Amino acid sequence: MRVVIAEDLALLRDGLIRLLGAFGFEVVEAVDNGPSLQRALTTHRPDVAVVDVRLPPTFTDEGLRAALEARREIPGLPVLVLSQHVEQLYARELLSDSTGGIGYLLKDRVSDVKVFVEAVRRVADGGTALDPDVVAQLLTRHAREEPLQQLTPREREVLGLMAEGRSNAAIAGKLFVTEKAISKHTNSIFGKLGLPQSEDDNRRVLAVLAYLGT
Repeated sequence: MRVVIAEDLALLRDGLIRLLGAFGFEVVEAVDNGPSLQRALTTHRPDVAVVDVRLPPTFTDEGLRAALEARREIPGLPVLVLSQHVEQLYARELLSDSTGGIGYLLKDRVSDVKVFVEAVRRVADGGTALDPDVVAQLLTRHAREEPLQQLTPREREVLGLMAEGRSNAAIAGKLFVTEKAISKHTNSIFGKLGLPQSEDDNRRVLAVLAYLGT
């Protein structure tokens, strides 16, 4: 599985190269700035990109913008954002794109190497990997409050777990209820938010985030 890494901190960049290499990934290029990232993505067309948000030259949002530009040229290019920050505008644009795997993890909350590697694989396979704190910020700052107020506390909890990319079975296990109960909650959530139901977990998460982020 071929990977492009974008990280400006040399020690972290080298650590990611070694870590992913140890788990069987091939890091085809590791860059430290936005322009180099866009070139690397369009040149190598990797199976997945692991991208920091803030890169040189301005340390604002170069990483995300470069990833979005590359996805316009290569629709569905899997991107896993690994950052200390939630960049609201471009994060919503990335998460609302229903083609290809996407992920957004916070560096200081990644405490398990195997969980991180699993997230990289999931995104490469077309799935989602979202940190609950990222989801919470997007829901809080950019939600349409009126439809969200219609959700029960349990439905809000289920929605948060859905947005992390969990299946109904995984949510049921997390909440210690039956999968049938979660299915009912899911149908109710989509109904209240005016979203079409779908058996595609990735598509349903992206639809929810796209709606809540407008």
